[in-house]
Amino acid sequence: MESLQQVPIVLRREVPGFVVNRLQVALLSEAFRLVEDGVIGALDLDRAIADGLGLRWSFMGPFETIDLNAPGGIRDYVQRFGQPFYEIALEQAEARNWGQALVDEVERERREVLPADQLQVRQRWRDLYLMSVVVNKKSRAGNA
Repeated sequence: MESLQQVPIVLRREVPGFVVNRLQVALLSEAFRLVEDGVIGALDLDRAIADGLGLRWSFMGPFETIDLNAPGGIRDYVQRFGQPFYEIALEQAEARNWGQALVDEVERERREVLPADQLQVRQRWRDLYLMSVVVNKKSRAGNA
């Protein structure tokens, strides 16, 4: 994997699905829930991730993120935010299907900013952008 410029990970046991896909399911489930409940629109949710959490997650994982987000590291973070995060997690425990009306709403918002006939052009832009992020990340790896 490393010879292909990929970063291998080691699983301690098997679970259904890929680790990244399982994390994506959790994030997408909450994203759809927030849109469905009228908390936020799909475009603003994308902005919250792309210009917020996603910025950090492009060069560090969730545990390093929280380790650096409290003066005393992970334990301090959990002491400060563990209970409120647990309470939010309890709300999220009920799985919801992504119904047709919800999918229609999210797709409508996306097609307003990106017509279907432009998907391939945007996919190519994404791929080139990701490649530049990877190159930049590798060039800075030793500078942390």
